[in-house]
Amino acid sequence: MPVEGGKTDMERIGLFSEMEYVTVGDKYVSSFNRPFNEAASKNKQMLPGGSKEMSNLQAGYFDPHFVRIFEGEGYVSLNQVRRRHMMEEAKKNLGKAFLPSSGDKKPCGLGSYYGTLGGPVPFFSAQSKPREKYEAPGKNLYTNPGKKGTGYGYANITIGKQFSHSADFYDAPKLNYKKENEEHHRLVKGTPFKLNLYPREYFDTNPYSFEKTLPPIKKTEKKELLSQPFKPSSPGKKAGGMKAGTFDPYPSHSADPYVVKLATQISSKDAKIFHPPGGPKSRPIESIMTLNVKRALNMKNYKTASVQSY
Repeated sequence: MPVEGGKTDMERIGLFSEMEYVTVGDKYVSSFNRPFNEAASKNKQMLPGGSKEMSNLQAGYFDPHFVRIFEGEGYVSLNQVRRRHMMEEAKKNLGKAFLPSSGDKKPCGLGSYYGTLGGPVPFFSAQSKPREKYEAPGKNLYTNPGKKGTGYGYANITIGKQFSHSADFYDAPKLNYKKENEEHHRLVKGTPFKLNLYPREYFDTNPYSFEKTLPPIKKTEKKELLSQPFKPSSPGKKAGGMKAGTFDPYPSHSADPYVVKLATQISSKDAKIFHPPGGPKSRPIESIMTLNVKRALNMKNYKTASVQSY
């Protein structure tokens, strides 16, 4: 159909003419009745004759008769070829074939070389080797026999000389101290220096001294011991139905009729249910120290502020 501008739809698409419809006017054939291969039911078809199976007959092969690989070759006996090969291998032998003289020999005990290939080894022989003639060494150096004793309480048993005896007095340290003390007093001139204002000792010489008067001595009261053990006047009474075994007499009867209390008699205070008061609720609280720091220290004076001002 023409459009504004003077061009048809076919000209705008770019085709020379509209495509033809092939199936226009054909009869409708359902897909159920439509054959799978229409060409197979028309004209003559190729008949292969069926499949052939492999067998000993010639019919299982493609050729009409059996074709040999070698035509006109002679017959060869495998036994003859095998014998020729054995004869050629036997010519390579230098002598006769090795035949053992007898069966395997078994050893007849430990240390026996019977049955071995090498035989006895001379290195392991038990025979003694030839040696040079023995010459006795010279005599040893004769010295005095060793002295008996362990060294404690025995004299003249050490390598060096024996120490000479030196007297050691029993009171030698005491006599030496006495001599040194006399020499010290001889060298001292005058009496020892003493101050009149000699300081008093911090602690008293007698730690048991007490200026206050002592309290009177407390007398311990002696408890009088009973000469005879306590014996009850009569044996204990068994509990019966009359309270005869009790210390107190049986109480007198008092009439107490059973009466149910009315609800009006109950006080109003007891009737109310106890409700505990609400506790303090937690909330974020800043400390006083933090508030004072924030007030005294801010973004304007944090460089000039000092620690002493706080």
